[in-house]
Amino acid sequence: MLKQKLICVLTAILIPVGATAGTPATTAPAATTAPAPKAETQYFALFLGGKKAGYSKRARRVAGGRVITTETVVITISRGGTALTVRQIERHVETTDGKPLAFKAVQDLGITASTTEGTVDAAGKVNVATTTGQSVQKHIMAWPEGAMMSEALRLLQKKKGLAKGTTYTARAFSASLLTAMDAEIRVGTARDVDLLGRVVTLTEVTTVMKTSAGAITSTSYVDKDADVQKTIMPMLGTKVELLACSRQFALSKNDVTDFFDKLLLSPPEPLKGVGSASAITYTLEPTGKAKLKIPTTDNQTVTLGELRRVVIVTVRPVGPVAGKTFPYKGEDKVALSALKPTRFLQCEDEKIKALARQAVGDTEDTAEAVRRIEKFVRNYIEKKDLSVGYASAVEVAASRQGDCSEHAVLAAALCRAVGIPAQVVTGLAYVESFGGRKGVFGPHAWNRALVGKKWVGFDAALNGYDAGHITLAVGNGDPDDFFGIVSTLGYFKIVKATIQK
Repeated sequence: MLKQKLICVLTAILIPVGATAGTPATTAPAATTAPAPKAETQYFALFLGGKKAGYSKRARRVAGGRVITTETVVITISRGGTALTVRQIERHVETTDGKPLAFKAVQDLGITASTTEGTVDAAGKVNVATTTGQSVQKHIMAWPEGAMMSEALRLLQKKKGLAKGTTYTARAFSASLLTAMDAEIRVGTARDVDLLGRVVTLTEVTTVMKTSAGAITSTSYVDKDADVQKTIMPMLGTKVELLACSRQFALSKNDVTDFFDKLLLSPPEPLKGVGSASAITYTLEPTGKAKLKIPTTDNQTVTLGELRRVVIVTVRPVGPVAGKTFPYKGEDKVALSALKPTRFLQCEDEKIKALARQAVGDTEDTAEAVRRIEKFVRNYIEKKDLSVGYASAVEVAASRQGDCSEHAVLAAALCRAVGIPAQVVTGLAYVESFGGRKGVFGPHAWNRALVGKKWVGFDAALNGYDAGHITLAVGNGDPDDFFGIVSTLGYFKIVKATIQK
């Protein structure tokens, strides 16, 4: 299930969202004390759905002509009654005028930690090293055009000011996701804001973070020095809040909440015969004012119900057609894109190529090759657990461990390595039991591959692809693909499910 990955993405998103709303120059006072003197560290209490679930810490230091900004987000949540702490740390090193020099991101899941470090040279090339356990992977990437880290964003905001109606754009770099997110910033009005019982007049700043997969809107409230004091961000069907506070309160005991449980969806009654169903029609009802954006694919059709808000999704798995050979030689742009190596699907890597040849054997039939890759990945990943933050295909090939997303990136890379267009799909999958609950849909990742003229679904983590899979987004396995589901998942319920045999 993808639930732990979604928490990792949530913490990764909070860092650039906070950076675009202002970097620290003060230590916020506790709710019951007088304003504290200026300092270089700021603490926030983190609330999920109104319960304190962790904290955030931002620190800025200038030394040797460099500005070092470190941002930490810590969340403690419950998973099936067991407390799990996720810690995300990003350190940005820049010149005093905001040019990027280096970065480091640490993702600690409480079971294992993953560290990504990068240095940026004068030509804009980034040398990246990612360490997970004993595995170290290195690669070179281009610095995203126009991307800014914390100090550059701080300087931009200082230049733009806080006059009502001011709008501007920026590209916020995330070291955790190794990508830049486009941000639209709009300065609003001044208003009284409650900070844990202390009412302060602050300026509202709205930030819309955008990627190709979706957008997330946050609202921050900043003081006259542009220091953020409060941030509100809806995500995954709940409200995430960061409130400036004292160090003591930020680090105080959390109200552990079972956030994962909220991401599980139950149909009106448990479904029977999902694996053998020719199709299942789901009636999805948005919660609140949400507007659902669910894609139509070769495997599912999407229509609006009578009330225009209700969405009808019919999942009808495409059967693979035998007799189609690979490698793909067509001209479809989506298919050609689904053959290229990416940062997480390194299909050009020699070990990936060797594993792909081993998986497909002597078959020349595309459908059979996909079936063999599905089975191969299912058996190849020996340690099936949630200990991996988010690994690339090369890292999975080396570690042979992970959950559904690791199965999906490896399977997609193997397909691409032999010339079969393949993508990573994220959405919901039905399981008979999970986390003590019976018959639920949970966040999941699987694949689709082009066989002939149709995209055929396959799932190496579960027992194959069936009508119990609802697609929410399709991509190349990059972490920012999750933007396609964080703004949809948690904002609807399944009110009806009709099985067709």
